[in-house]
Amino acid sequence: MSLDDELAAELRRDHTRANLPDADRAMLDFVVKLTEAPHTHTREDVEKLRGAGFDDVGVSQITMIAAFFNYINRVADALGVGKPDE
Repeated sequence: MSLDDELAAELRRDHTRANLPDADRAMLDFVVKLTEAPHTHTREDVEKLRGAGFDDVGVSQITMIAAFFNYINRVADALGVGKPDE
């Protein structure tokens, strides 16, 4: 198993326990919260990203990319994309 394979396996199991740089962990914490409980996001969540080294452009990009993936996955799920005919 390569290092990339090991990291991918760690991330699938639990991103909070994966061997990641602080900035990557902050980004993943942010997008998981955005995905699972967007209504609970606060200014503090954005400040954590800034504290990890992300500027306004980085925060915006992280937010838009995560939001887009959440949106497009929900559209695909609603339309049954990739699901076998029942």
